[in-house]
Order: sequence, then C-alpha cells, then structure tokens
Amino acid sequence: MLPLALILRGEGFEVEGSDRSLDAGRTAAKFEFLKRRGVRLHPQDGSGVRDPSQILVTSAAVEDTIPDVAAARRLGCARLSRPELLARLVNAAFMSVAVAGTSGKSTTTAMIGWILYATRRDPTVMNGAVMKNFVSLDAPFASALVGEGDIFVSEVDESDGSIALYRPSVAVLNNIALDHKSMEELRTLFAAFLSRARTSVLNLDNAETRRLAETLALPDMLTYSLEDPGAAFRASDVVSAPDGMSCIVAERATGEQARVCVQTPGRHNLSNALAAIAAARACGVSLREAAQALMGFVGIRRRLEVVGSARDIVVIDDFAHNPDKIAATLSTLHQFPGRLLVMWQPHGYGPIRLMKEALVETFAEHLGARDVLLMPEPAYFGGTVDRSIGSSAIAEGVVARNRRAEALPSRAACGDRLVELAEPGDVIIVMGARDDTLSEFAADILRRVGEG
Repeated sequence: MLPLALILRGEGFEVEGSDRSLDAGRTAAKFEFLKRRGVRLHPQDGSGVRDPSQILVTSAAVEDTIPDVAAARRLGCARLSRPELLARLVNAAFMSVAVAGTSGKSTTTAMIGWILYATRRDPTVMNGAVMKNFVSLDAPFASALVGEGDIFVSEVDESDGSIALYRPSVAVLNNIALDHKSMEELRTLFAAFLSRARTSVLNLDNAETRRLAETLALPDMLTYSLEDPGAAFRASDVVSAPDGMSCIVAERATGEQARVCVQTPGRHNLSNALAAIAAARACGVSLREAAQALMGFVGIRRRLEVVGSARDIVVIDDFAHNPDKIAATLSTLHQFPGRLLVMWQPHGYGPIRLMKEALVETFAEHLGARDVLLMPEPAYFGGTVDRSIGSSAIAEGVVARNRRAEALPSRAACGDRLVELAEPGDVIIVMGARDDTLSEFAADILRRVGEG
C-alpha cells in the first residue's frame, strides 16, 4: 500500500490512510516517512472516512468489519481493492511492464526499474520491496519511484486471483510454484495473463513456465535461460561468488553478446537479471545498455541482505517465505562455508495449512545435517483466520526427515536460542514476510551476538 500511496501522491492526488500497525505502534519510521510525503494518517476507527467523494482503497488484509469500511459503506463512498487500483494505473500507461511469478518479482521489478532509470527512460516503478538504488536520506522506504516518462513498471500478485485484472504491454513470468493457490489455478491465471500482453517474457528453466511457452500461441514471446541454448536470451560462462554473479548473455535475434555482472549472489538472481534484460529490450533498451546498467544495481531490502557480522558470525535478513524462495536462499548460502542457523517466521496460518508438505520437503532437502531451523508461531496481526495448525506441524515433519528443527512459543524465544547456539563461523538467517519488524529482530540478534 505504501508505494501506491507514494505514486498517487506524486501524481497530485490527496492521499490519506489508516493501518492497524500504526494503531499498534509498530514501524513508526515508515509512517513518519509517509507523513513527510504529505500523506495524512488516521486511527483505524472510521474517523478518516468522512465524505462521500472519498474513494476507499483496501488491502487484502482489511476485513469488512473494520470501522473504515463500515464508514465508507454508510456514506456511499466508492471502494477499490489494492489490485483494482494498481490495475487501473498499469492498464492506463502508454507502456507498462507487469512482473509476475511465485518468486523473484520484487528483484526483477527493481532491476527493470533501475535499467530504465539509468538509461534515462524516467519510469514510474511500483514495488513490494525497498529498492536500494533509490534509497536516500529523504526516501528511506523507496518501494516506489515516480517518474515523468511513459513507462509504468510493477510487480503483480496472483495470490488472490487479481492478476486477471492486468493488461500490460509487457508481461514477465519468472516461475510458477505452489504458494497461495493450487497449481491448476495458477496455470490458468498465468496463461491468461500472458495472453493479454503484447509481449511476453518467460523463463525456460522453470518447468511450468516452459510448458506455457511451448503450448501458448503467444504473438511476441521472449524467452530466457541459464541452460537452454534455444532461448532468446541465453547465459554462458557463469561465475558465482559470495558477493554476486556474472555471465555472458547472448541475444539470439541479433547475435549480440554482453557481460552481465550483478551484485546479488545466487543463480536465481542471475535468472532475474535475464528476465529484466528481456523486458528492457521490449521497452527499446539495447542489450549493452541493459548490461551496463545492471552493473550498478545494488539489490533490494531483505533479499539475502547482510545485516553485519560479529565474532565471525554473519547475520542475514531475508524475505523467503514460500518453498521456492526458501530453497533459493538456502541453496545460495550452502555454496559458501558455515553452518546455517535459520529463524523462519511463517507469514500466516493459511499458508502453513496450504503448503505444509511442500515446506517440510523444502527444509528437509535444503537444510544441512548440522543446520538448525527455529520457528515461532506464524505472524498474526488480528482477524478471523483459523489458527489450529501452527509451526509445530512443520517442525515435527522436518525432524521426522532427520533434520534439526524446533518450534518455539515466541520470536523472543527463538532469539534467545539463536544467541545460545551461535558459534564462530555460523551464518544466522532471519527469514519471513509480512512483518517489517523482522529486520529489527535481525539487527538485535547481531548486537546480542557481538556482546557474547
């Protein structure tokens, strides 16, 4: 919601809002940032909704029982969901790039946005994560960029089916894996999403997106791959390091080649870079321009972000929350020395119920024999969700697969256990989504480890 508010404010609209985190006193710095940008904030008690001419925009977490919604209904205010508003912006743009997929959306969106910005296209970018390239003292929460050019770049979500609303010029699909919906539902949603775009960008290294590339009659399709020589954009000479990746990218249509270097580790990030290059080419950026711009891309917050190190113990803050993202994070970190101490906070009770078996399988496969997984109960900020299945269901399954896992009653208990277990040479990873205070938790763990 924050980047949407910033974009609308930047376009001259009067923007107001409420948030249960504001009422609870969480993430105060983020709300102060919004105030400095001219966004008026109210308690979530209905007091901010006072005129029939107002439009109420709600996120998926906002239930009909919340006072703001009741006030809007009483006054007859128009109401939009977050994706309905975002779809209006995407569909109205002269040139739009919509980035979809189970994993890698935020990073790929930020890469595309940076390429277009660095090559003077002056895009507007809507992201679900803070883009480090655009962070400044004045904009510490740069999850949006408001440009004056005619290109609008946004990540789009499939979790609630709202991806059906978007009609982008360029549709990027990184991958398809189990997350919020069944695989059959995801295949249908993503196929329709691609079919509505003028140009589609697909990953041939993911079995599901490859199948769509092979079966859909898409008029203008750009494919990319780290492996397949038949892809429109193919990587070779891949070099992996703790602080980044590099490769040679060849464009099949032109025969042109360029060295691409990214300052983010992991093969999945090199794959994201190929997706960004393909999307940028669809916007008229040359391969060489795109490759040169990516050398200056410094990543996004909470994606394998090193918080710091103390006593030869490294602390990393990471957004991984579904099986695909967790596997990518753990696989990347296992390329380098060090036992992994993983604190994973599930991002909700519903996802545990839907993905229980897949999560157990992912942790069992990607945790090493010496690694330790610690889990508090899922993030919960109110509402009527069924909380009958919690973290212990995952921990028990992982232990049954001969890996170390513990479900603890609270995040504070997990912090105490991390500090107790940590030894020189270890890597501590704090993973989870939908909770900005996880970064504060990671910073506190670093402080405590250093004091030990």
